[in-house]
Amino acid sequence: MRAAIIESIGKVSVETVPDPTPGPRDVVVAVKACGLCGTDLHILQGEFAPALPIIPGHEFAGEIVETGSEVTELSVGDNVAVDPSLHCHECHYCRSGRGNLCDNWNAIGVSKPGGAAEFAVAPVANCVKLPDHVDVRTAALIEPLSCAVRGYDVLRSTLGANVLIYGSGTMGLMMLELAKRTGAASVDVLDVNPDRLTTAEKLGVSRSAASADELETVRGWDVVVDATGNAGAIQDGLGRVAKGGTFLQFGVADYATTAVIEPYRIYNQEITITGSMAVLHSYERAAALFAGGVIDPAVFISDRLPLEQYPAALERFKAGLGRKIVVEP
Repeated sequence: MRAAIIESIGKVSVETVPDPTPGPRDVVVAVKACGLCGTDLHILQGEFAPALPIIPGHEFAGEIVETGSEVTELSVGDNVAVDPSLHCHECHYCRSGRGNLCDNWNAIGVSKPGGAAEFAVAPVANCVKLPDHVDVRTAALIEPLSCAVRGYDVLRSTLGANVLIYGSGTMGLMMLELAKRTGAASVDVLDVNPDRLTTAEKLGVSRSAASADELETVRGWDVVVDATGNAGAIQDGLGRVAKGGTFLQFGVADYATTAVIEPYRIYNQEITITGSMAVLHSYERAAALFAGGVIDPAVFISDRLPLEQYPAALERFKAGLGRKIVVEP
């Protein structure tokens, strides 16, 4: 089969590799769509993946073409979306119900061969069968949506909150859509990319701007979400949280990124600073929301490229062009 391979830091290619073989409780998925994500860029720069080379692609969906000997839940021909998370189910965090913090955490497309290929192997337990009305070519969006659902689980938002989101890429836009559906009184979005801001405005924001300085506020925002991972945005966002408010670090920053906090202000104003790590008990809910039309795939997916152009797709994503870029083997 053909697969994209991140061979070493900064080097990616498309090569012919052996077809995958399923274990007893695995399925082989013929990948129909695989989304690119900021995590893929981190892997390319030597972060996240424990070892290279690796076949990337943790946002994917497709058709089952082979099942392991002990698989009874799904059948050849079923269209599925795949939760990439692989937990050990044995460590302290797994036993505490916090598998996303697993001491032995792995993920398809991060530490195990992923969906940027013609075929991918996944445990049957990680596969969600798609309803007939869902186009499998759009279902790669379910994984990032499941991360956004996890983000809102962490926030435990109250009705009537004023929300500020940094970044209107795929993840910022998904957080916008969920904010609108979790009772936010207002949702403001910031981005230095005017094209992306236009998309946010199309989806329906209260206000949009390149900088928070352009938005008038009496007391700050009840909820501030960084969906960029950018040090400048994070630092600015920390200072925009209202008394009693919450700052959510949702965007994935480089390992070396740092920010300065003001301990007295956090204490005196009862500010919460928290994070959201990937997927936790949220994939099936995201699949249900997706099937119910919570997001419009036509708005989110800006580019579809063949697998052979994976290196070019990654460069396009790195340049901040478009929204969700999908490769189709």
